Amino acid sequence: MTEEKEQYNKNSKAVALKFEMGKDEAPKVIAKGQAEIAAMIIKVAKEHGVEIREDANLVEILHALELDEFIPLEAYTAVAEILRFIYQKQGKKL
Repeated sequence: MTEEKEQYNKNSKAVALKFEMGKDEAPKVIAKGQAEIAAMIIKVAKEHGVEIREDANLVEILHALELDEFIPLEAYTAVAEILRFIYQKQGKKL
Protein backbone atom coordinates (compact mmCIF):
# COMPACT_ATOMS: atom_id res chain seq x y z
CA MET A 1 0.00 0.00 0.00
CA THR A 2 1.41 3.41 -0.90
CA GLU A 3 1.91 6.16 1.65
CA GLU A 4 -0.81 8.25 -0.02
CA LYS A 5 -3.39 5.47 0.32
CA GLU A 6 -2.49 5.00 3.98
CA GLN A 7 -3.40 8.62 4.75
CA TYR A 8 -7.17 8.28 4.39
CA ASN A 9 -9.61 7.10 7.00
CA LYS A 10 -12.11 4.48 5.80
CA ASN A 11 -14.93 6.37 7.55
CA SER A 12 -14.02 9.81 6.24
CA LYS A 13 -16.32 11.69 3.88
CA ALA A 14 -15.82 14.78 1.76
CA VAL A 15 -18.16 16.98 -0.24
CA ALA A 16 -17.19 19.74 -2.66
CA LEU A 17 -19.58 22.60 -3.28
CA LYS A 18 -19.73 25.16 -6.08
CA PHE A 19 -21.29 28.59 -5.78
CA GLU A 20 -20.84 31.66 -7.96
CA MET A 21 -22.46 34.71 -6.43
CA GLY A 22 -24.79 36.38 -8.90
CA LYS A 23 -24.85 33.30 -11.12
CA ASP A 24 -25.99 30.33 -9.01
CA GLU A 25 -29.25 30.32 -7.06
CA ALA A 26 -27.62 28.27 -4.28
CA PRO A 27 -24.50 26.20 -3.63
CA LYS A 28 -24.60 22.74 -5.17
CA VAL A 29 -22.70 19.49 -4.73
CA ILE A 30 -20.08 18.97 -7.43
CA ALA A 31 -18.15 16.07 -5.87
CA LYS A 32 -18.58 13.70 -2.96
CA GLY A 33 -16.99 10.55 -1.73
CA GLN A 34 -15.96 8.34 1.13
CA ALA A 35 -12.60 6.90 2.23
CA GLU A 36 -10.08 7.03 -0.64
CA ILE A 37 -12.38 9.18 -2.82
CA ALA A 38 -12.75 11.66 0.06
CA ALA A 39 -8.96 11.81 0.39
CA MET A 40 -8.66 12.50 -3.35
CA ILE A 41 -11.26 15.31 -3.17
CA ILE A 42 -9.34 16.92 -0.30
CA LYS A 43 -6.00 16.50 -2.09
CA VAL A 44 -7.29 18.14 -5.29
CA ALA A 45 -8.87 20.96 -3.29
CA LYS A 46 -5.59 21.66 -1.49
CA GLU A 47 -3.66 21.59 -4.78
CA HIS A 48 -6.01 24.27 -6.16
CA GLY A 49 -5.95 26.45 -3.05
CA VAL A 50 -9.56 25.69 -2.15
CA GLU A 51 -10.48 26.33 1.49
CA ILE A 52 -11.33 23.18 3.43
CA ARG A 53 -13.67 23.13 6.41
CA GLU A 54 -14.38 20.14 8.65
CA ASP A 55 -17.95 19.76 9.91
CA ALA A 56 -19.11 16.19 10.57
CA ASN A 57 -22.81 17.06 10.83
CA LEU A 58 -22.84 19.17 7.68
CA VAL A 59 -20.93 16.60 5.62
CA GLU A 60 -23.54 13.96 6.54
CA ILE A 61 -26.35 16.18 5.22
CA LEU A 62 -24.47 17.13 2.06
CA HIS A 63 -23.16 13.62 1.36
CA ALA A 64 -26.76 12.36 1.14
CA LEU A 65 -27.41 14.69 -1.81
CA GLU A 66 -26.98 13.78 -5.46
CA LEU A 67 -24.30 15.38 -7.63
CA ASP A 68 -25.43 18.76 -9.06
CA GLU A 69 -28.16 18.98 -6.40
CA PHE A 70 -28.58 22.30 -4.60
CA ILE A 71 -28.05 22.26 -0.85
CA PRO A 72 -31.20 21.88 1.29
CA LEU A 73 -32.63 24.71 3.38
CA GLU A 74 -31.42 23.13 6.64
CA ALA A 75 -27.81 23.49 5.43
CA TYR A 76 -28.08 27.15 4.30
CA THR A 77 -26.98 28.73 7.58
CA ALA A 78 -23.91 26.51 7.99
CA VAL A 79 -22.87 26.83 4.34
CA ALA A 80 -23.47 30.60 4.36
CA GLU A 81 -21.17 30.93 7.37
CA ILE A 82 -18.45 28.95 5.56
CA LEU A 83 -18.84 31.04 2.40
CA ARG A 84 -18.70 34.26 4.44
CA PHE A 85 -15.45 33.10 6.05
CA ILE A 86 -13.93 32.19 2.67
CA TYR A 87 -14.99 35.44 0.97
CA GLN A 88 -13.63 37.53 3.86
CA LYS A 89 -10.35 35.63 3.80
CA GLN A 90 -10.08 36.31 0.05
CA GLY A 91 -10.95 39.99 0.54
CA LYS A 92 -14.23 39.70 -1.39
CA LYS A 93 -17.34 41.63 -0.42
CA LEU A 94 -20.68 39.92 0.07
